[in-house]
Amino acid sequence: MSRRPQPLVAGNWKMNGLIADLGEIEAVRDAVVAGRAGRAEVLICPPATLIAAAAKIAQGTALKIGGQTCRSESCGAHTGDISAAMLRDAGASYVILGHSERRASYGETNAAVRARAVSAAQAGLTAIICVGETKADRDAGRAFSVVGRQLLGSIPVNPDVERLVIAYEPIWAIGTGLTPTIQDVAAMHRFMRAEVDRLVHSDAGAIRLLYGGSVRPRNAAELMAAEHVDGALIGGASLDADDFMAIANVYLRDAEAKVPA
Repeated sequence: MSRRPQPLVAGNWKMNGLIADLGEIEAVRDAVVAGRAGRAEVLICPPATLIAAAAKIAQGTALKIGGQTCRSESCGAHTGDISAAMLRDAGASYVILGHSERRASYGETNAAVRARAVSAAQAGLTAIICVGETKADRDAGRAFSVVGRQLLGSIPVNPDVERLVIAYEPIWAIGTGLTPTIQDVAAMHRFMRAEVDRLVHSDAGAIRLLYGGSVRPRNAAELMAAEHVDGALIGGASLDADDFMAIANVYLRDAEAKVPA
């Protein structure tokens, strides 16, 4: 690994949030401005209806705003869809791609995720590509092979490493309150780091590896200290500014200790 990247704490609001909830983004903005995230970069990905308003709130600060998905095409007859260029135009700088809920509900394939990541980079967005195994995969000993295939099929060829993030979200831990052991998290992230280094080659260490799956203030410090974990992709806890910033607050301590796999 060539260098240690800046941590990223990202919130995925999913299908939650109305105009009345923009106060939570204002509170996160104020906390970021006050330095409560330490050395971490902070990102919120609200529903598409709130991106422009959220970007206006974050304007001129270090808080970043992102989208939750996009198509690979820049425009066209795709009713109800949104392009990377549209996200960028609305003020987004990131986009989540290949989340397990998208893969399961809409049949998004690795190839589709890769095409969208290419489109995102062309539009000036940083893609957060999600990977992760089901409980059945883990119980059958297939966790590493499943994640390996997702990385191989989803990461663009010769990507811009500054515009690519990988998020490991064990599907069975999303929104369930269940989490892998710290040793399991460290082992998967070590595997992913090796695979990303193999697939990308040049300066792959700049690609951040996030952990996601029932991250809460009570377990964030331990999870973020695991080997090769460069931040978190947070679901439910990101809807509350206090909980979200309590997780980001881990990086105020800037702990260097890493838990071995």
